[in-house]
Amino acid sequence: MFEETIPATGRIENKIFAYPVRVYYEDTDAGGIVYYANYLKFAERARTEFIRNLGISQEKNLENDQTGFVVRSCHIEYLASARLDDALVVTCQVLEAGGASLVVRQEIYRGDTLLTKIEVKLIHMSLNLKRPVRIEAELGAKIKALI
Repeated sequence: MFEETIPATGRIENKIFAYPVRVYYEDTDAGGIVYYANYLKFAERARTEFIRNLGISQEKNLENDQTGFVVRSCHIEYLASARLDDALVVTCQVLEAGGASLVVRQEIYRGDTLLTKIEVKLIHMSLNLKRPVRIEAELGAKIKALI
């Protein structure tokens, strides 16, 4: 019945991925302002959709190779608050790509207003070995093309 329902996917423009997010009641505190940790959730969703947009299935990588990206470090700067029902855009821009790591700048906007700046260092890990491993060649090439 709902087989053709398509979730938001975002798009790449000028080497920057943009992903739409709506602020729901569950994202806010009692005052209707987005709770600070939820900006990190918005950023995580955008990074997941960014990889999907590149044509890579993280689910298959987890099943087949037992690999995935984990956050090594994160710096976040809050500039203004998002509120209940705001339509936001979360961006992803790859700043650096190493053999087993990425540095991604993410920004969260409401219209033209920059709300949050985030810089995330990601490590590509073998979940079996519990150590960093090289990013697959196909994904690595697609990511490096966006720098």
